[in-house]
Formats: sequence, structure tokens, C-alpha cells
Amino acid sequence: QVRLVESGGGLVHGGGSLRLSCAASGRRFSLLAMNWYRQSPGTGRNWVARITNTDTTDYADAVKGRFTVSRDNAKNTVYLQMDDLKPEDTAVYYCNLIGKANGQPLYNWGQGTQVTVFS
Repeated sequence: QVRLVESGGGLVHGGGSLRLSCAASGRRFSLLAMNWYRQSPGTGRNWVARITNTDTTDYADAVKGRFTVSRDNAKNTVYLQMDDLKPEDTAVYYCNLIGKANGQPLYNWGQGTQVTVFS
């Protein structure tokens, strides 16, 4: 079992910054990609950003130029640096691990962390 724990959410004024963390623990695994998604009340879960095992990154148009995804392999942690936050960024943010453990596919979600941006 691989457990994902997000942290770093909170309340921030528009234009401010937050850094989310997603820490993986448990059994040994190999990462293929870590995604960040977000979900606002009454909407579906929308993809935000991705980092792969080759450190290739990709972003949704809505956050491109403002958000940066990175990882620290030694800490088994992926980060989402969010700058110039806007009220429309308000959502619960989830990390999503795609990988393998003991040759079996992994597709795990964290519990989510709330980000609220006020104007």
C-alpha cells in the first residue's frame, strides 16, 4: 500500500502564493507520473499539472505560468508551487500517483487539501 498525504493548503489573498506538498509513504514503488487535480464545489475534478519520472512537466492552460510542479525524490514528495493565485483557483487539490509496485500498477489519490483564495 502506498499512501499519499497532501498538505500546504490554506486561505490566501488574491495575488498570493501557496506551496502544496504530496508525500508518498508505504511500500516501495516506481513513479511514472504524479498529477495534481482540483475540484470546486459542484464541479468535477479537473487536471491541473503533471510531473513524470523524467521530470517532464505539463500544465493546464488555466494555471500555466503561475503554477510550478517539482519533486524531491529523496523525500518521496511532489510539490505544487502556486503563485499569483486568483479566486477561481479556490478548490480542493488532490495529488494522484501513477506508478508500479512489485510489478503491479498503482493509481492512488491523496485525501485532498483545501485552497481558498479571497479577493
